[in-house]
Formats: sequence, C-alpha cells, structure tokens
Amino acid sequence: MQHRDGFGWISRLGAWLGWAIVGIALIGCGGAADEGADTDAGAVTREGGYTIVTTVGMVTDIVRAVAGDRAEVVGLMGSGVDPHLYKPTRSDVERLLSADVIFYNGLLLEGKMTDSLVRAATAGKKVFAVTELLDERYLLEPEGFHGLYDPHVWMDPAAWAKAVDVVRDKLIEYDPGGEAGYRERAAAYADQLAELDRYAVEVLASVPEPKRVLVTAHDAFNYFGQRFGFEVVGIQGLSTESEAGVRDIERLVDLLVEREIQAVFVESTVSERNINALIAGARARGHSVVIGGELYSDAMGDDGTYEGTYLGMIDRNVTAIARALGGEAPERGRLGRLAE
Repeated sequence: MQHRDGFGWISRLGAWLGWAIVGIALIGCGGAADEGADTDAGAVTREGGYTIVTTVGMVTDIVRAVAGDRAEVVGLMGSGVDPHLYKPTRSDVERLLSADVIFYNGLLLEGKMTDSLVRAATAGKKVFAVTELLDERYLLEPEGFHGLYDPHVWMDPAAWAKAVDVVRDKLIEYDPGGEAGYRERAAAYADQLAELDRYAVEVLASVPEPKRVLVTAHDAFNYFGQRFGFEVVGIQGLSTESEAGVRDIERLVDLLVEREIQAVFVESTVSERNINALIAGARARGHSVVIGGELYSDAMGDDGTYEGTYLGMIDRNVTAIARALGGEAPERGRLGRLAE
C-alpha cells in the first residue's frame, strides 16, 4: 500500500508535490521519534497524562473515545468549520508544537495545514493519519485526480471503524501502560459504529430504489453512496474551494426534472446559494423541489449536542435522507436523541 499522508486540494501538480514532500517528512521524522517513544511516554503518563491534538471533529471524537482520561485531547476545528478552507492560527501552531501526539484525517483533507503538520513532524512529534489502514481498492479516486483520493471516508461508518484501529494502535505504541484501557474503549466505540451502520442500512433500504438519488451542495457523500447504494450528485466538487458554474446548475436542474427528484439537501458548512438556484431553476420548469434537510458533511454539529458527535452526525444525516426521500425512519433518529 502506498503512503497517503498528502495535503491540499490545490492544483493537481501542487497536490502531487505536497503529497510527496509531506509523506517523506512524516515518514522520516516518525522513524526518528520512535527511538525513545516508550521511555518518554512512560514518564509523561506517570506525571499525569499527555496531550493529543487533532484536526477535524470526526477524528477528535474517535480519539477522545479511545484515549479516555489517559490524555488531554485538543481539537483544532470545531462545529461549522470547513477543513478544506481552514488555515491554522498562531495558537493552533503552538498547540501542534506542544502536543505529544497528533492525529489528522489525511487523504488531502487538511490542505492548508500542510506546513504546520510538517513543522510538527520535523520537530519530532508523533503525527498520524487515521485513514492509513484503508485499502486503496476501497478508496474513491475523483475524475482528473489520478492517484489522489476522496477524503470523506467518515461518511461510511463501516470504513470509519478502521480509523478507530489506527488510533488504538498508535496510542498503545506511544503509551503501552494504557493498553488495556485503549483496547476496551476502542472495542466499545467500534460496537457503537457497527450498531449505527446497521441502523443506516435498515432505514436507507426503505427508500424506494428510483428515489435513491442524493443531491447535495458539494461532493462529500460518495462513500455514503458506495456503502448504501445511492447515486450521489454534488453541485461543487470534492473541495468547497471549487465553484459551480451556470452550466453545472442547468445540468442538475435537468436531472431534477427528468428524474422527478423532490428533495435536495443543504450542508452545514456550505452556502445554500447553489441549492437555492437549483430549486428556483426547477420551479421555473414546473417542477417542485424542497430542501430535505441540512446535512453534516465536513464538520459535526454544535459542541455539547448529540449531533456534535460522530454518532449523532451520521444518525442525523441518515434519518433526514431516508425521511425526505420517501423512506421510513424514526423522527428523532436511532436513539431518539436528535434535536426536534
């Protein structure tokens, strides 16, 4: 399997260069840091824990679940933050450089954090991509980006369980004294992911097959479509840095009218402008389309809420999609915890 610790949906050439340079930097620095890892980790743990810094909320949620009270976990990107556009602040860089362990998504998601993550790795920090165990045969390759992959893997709970394995193994490697707890908490979290996946399979299967077309603001749901058998259409590309043109809108209006699609979805981190243009275009052609709900794509819900967890995020998405497209799902989701 090739190393996939790349960064940045910039130009294709720039992405390739950044991918190669960062991959070499992280491999080299990771090897150097490994030499004294067990001794240092033991000392840190005896003195009252260590610090883990994470990037996106979906990664933060896994790490907090697996680390428990063994470490302090600091997430850099909160609710409503778009990782494609996020630029680290000075305080973010300071947090990265003061961390003992760093977890990020990888697969080119955190593009504008490249320099900061390389700097942390060069300083000897333990820097890990949670997607590193995914088989390339599973990963989706966007058209025009040969060898580069769609980073939105968390949209498939079964695949996201692989990220739990990465976090568990890297924490055990860094802090072997906490192995039993890491294994126990990782297994418990994996069980919750399996239950969530079973719920998603069940309620999404209730959507009539001709209606299994998911139209969203940007192309973040392809792994969702692959897992649950939906055709997915995003107005923008994989990155929210891309822009939709008039022809893109016209093409999707044609799709809505011809397929008699009755609901489209907005996203919490993406402007509604293009979705509203779709609805207006369909209306002008005599076809009524409604907003089926707001989905969480690149960020979870508000901190401190059920939707502000990974489990709640996917529950909300699955439930909203099933209900809006003619399927059956509980109004308040799998556990009855979704906000009214």
